[in-house]
Amino acid sequence: MAKFALLSVTDKRGLVEFATALVRSHGYTLLSTGGTAKQLVAAGLPVTEVGAHTGFPEMMDGRVKTLHPKIHGGLLARRDKPEHLAQAESAGIALIDLVVVNLYAFEETVAKPNVAFEDAVENIDIGGPSMLRSAAKNHESVTVICDPADYPTVLAAMESPQELHVLRRRLALKVFQRTGSYDTAIAKYLEAQAAEPDLAALAGFPATLNLTYQKAQSLRYGENPHQRAALYGTFHEHFQQLQGKELSYNNILDITSATFLIGEFERPTVAILKHTNPCGVASADALEAAWELAYATDKQAPFGGIIVVNRTLDAGLAKTIAEIFTEVIIAPRFSDEALAILGKKKNLRLMIAKAGPGADSLREVRSVIGGVLMQDRDKTLGNVAEFKVVTKRQPTPEEWAGMMFGWKIGKHVKSNSIVYCRGEQTLGVGAGQMARVDSSRIAVWKAGEAGLNLKGSVVASEALFPFADGLIAAAEAGATAAIQPGGSVRDEEVIKAADECGMTMVFTGIRHFKH
Repeated sequence: MAKFALLSVTDKRGLVEFATALVRSHGYTLLSTGGTAKQLVAAGLPVTEVGAHTGFPEMMDGRVKTLHPKIHGGLLARRDKPEHLAQAESAGIALIDLVVVNLYAFEETVAKPNVAFEDAVENIDIGGPSMLRSAAKNHESVTVICDPADYPTVLAAMESPQELHVLRRRLALKVFQRTGSYDTAIAKYLEAQAAEPDLAALAGFPATLNLTYQKAQSLRYGENPHQRAALYGTFHEHFQQLQGKELSYNNILDITSATFLIGEFERPTVAILKHTNPCGVASADALEAAWELAYATDKQAPFGGIIVVNRTLDAGLAKTIAEIFTEVIIAPRFSDEALAILGKKKNLRLMIAKAGPGADSLREVRSVIGGVLMQDRDKTLGNVAEFKVVTKRQPTPEEWAGMMFGWKIGKHVKSNSIVYCRGEQTLGVGAGQMARVDSSRIAVWKAGEAGLNLKGSVVASEALFPFADGLIAAAEAGATAAIQPGGSVRDEEVIKAADECGMTMVFTGIRHFKH
């Protein structure tokens, strides 16, 4: 009895070599379609077209060719059920023992700029997933391959029936993972294309949330050595690692936070982060000047931290940074001289930020007990034109500039957050405290440790001052201006305190909690 293998692939890497081994070493008869069949014939292999096998010609521009009982009956018939085998024989259905299918390149098609909706729809594979699922369901008897990388493994396993039996289950799992991700990609695309009002709401937060990411790499461990971890998705499409140790779980979190923070600034800017919190940020006419200001904020926290810049990192700054221990440096480019200097630190991770965050970064998803939370990413600073001066005294231009600088940074500091700054330099950062006044005290203490004078500084609070104590503490530290969302039941009390301290205060009307 002939052994049939059905091959119909978009990705033709390794196809001819694999098919040749099937025919010459394992005695398979090849069934195939379209371009796959042509390539196999050109390689001198005997091939039966699916249309000749089923007795039903390909039609409707190829939409209908493998959706036939002689295909799916040959895949789904259980070899351990005599009635299945009898029905197959009665219907003239030959059993198909091996299937090699990979799908139309839908994801690649919709990733192209300005792809037409009709082109996207035509690249939705129907026959391919159907064959894969049929073969995978019957994996006790049918070997199914959806990834060319598995060809060598399958050929090796064919030498041992027991080994092949075990492998089939793993291959079946891989098929359902692939068809699941394929369907998710289609659903996401159609959601994004929604035009009607009722569908537009669905596109924002779908009734059913499907999250599918390919495993990018296993990580040594998670936040702590006793936690296992892995990275999924397209992180490496946004960054190129030039040198250093393998990225850790915590490195990846820090790099993500650093990337969103640096995206707030257009002028040459340096940001230093530790445990995802900025501990020093400054902008200046050149990166070296920005570094001096940022590093001056806190000379202890940067030890083992993350540095991100938004201009080419050159030799001068590289030499300065090399004097301290740093885990990761992120830049759009490194000069050759800078690479030579930093290259002496073999464990230091150097990352090129190849592109800004992609569309997949417009939503945040976090695990909770029993499910996930999804929200829009906090991308706005608010409508600056609607910011209100609520005190008797108006801000000076310098105070306005300082408040806007601090407002950008406070958005990226864990709540409760307080940021003191002057001009385009942070002076003290207080993060993650249960009481806002405590965040202020920490920021003041950090500024004092760094020898920075807060007289004439501005203070930014990512959420409202619930009491006047936080504002009074800022005034006592030397701040002359404050920016905060407002909205407290005690706003009038806080405003009165600001006026009594001679401070100017701006309400933004927008909050930036970060948990």
